Amino acid sequence: MAMTVLGFGGVFAAITYITPMMTNVAGFADTSVTWLLVLFGLGMVAGNLIGGRFADRALMPMLYVSLGALAVVLAVFTLTAHTKAGAAVTVVLIGALGFATVPPLQKRVLDQAAGAPTLASAVNIGAFNLGNALAAWLGGLVIAAGLGWTAPNWVGAALAGSALVLAVVSGSLERRTAGRPGRIVAAGAPGAPAALSVHR
Repeated sequence: MAMTVLGFGGVFAAITYITPMMTNVAGFADTSVTWLLVLFGLGMVAGNLIGGRFADRALMPMLYVSLGALAVVLAVFTLTAHTKAGAAVTVVLIGALGFATVPPLQKRVLDQAAGAPTLASAVNIGAFNLGNALAAWLGGLVIAAGLGWTAPNWVGAALAGSALVLAVVSGSLERRTAGRPGRIVAAGAPGAPAALSVHR
């Protein structure tokens, strides 16, 4: 769930301060922010569809790609926020990549807590909200420190990058555990033999 807090929090480190960033840095009019948020929403829809499609096929690779790309795009947003076209395109990408992480993050939690999926799902939703609050607070700190309106993008990139590190470590540990000799596999579990026989 730490991946949820950090990975999704990266999105809201930037988006929470999108209005002052777009008006004071990119030069958009106040009325244009609504359309920028529409673009963000379109990116969210596309990302959610893509994330859901690939979460079943390649869960961990999907997490690696989406979190890594999100970290890169958030860092690049520090530069593209200075032009209208660049900012608009980057806002779409942040929405798409941010929400492409949602289905695999949710499925990862459910896979790891198969005994209590409803509780795990509810707690993970709380983790998303905690990430939003944490990222917004950190973004406010760097702005208050005088680092500029684009500084929250670096916070978001750091959070997403941290989530990627956790994902890689988690995936590596899982592969090691799965590869240990003598591992007991529950009947009916993926990879378990259909029947067991005893040879003397």
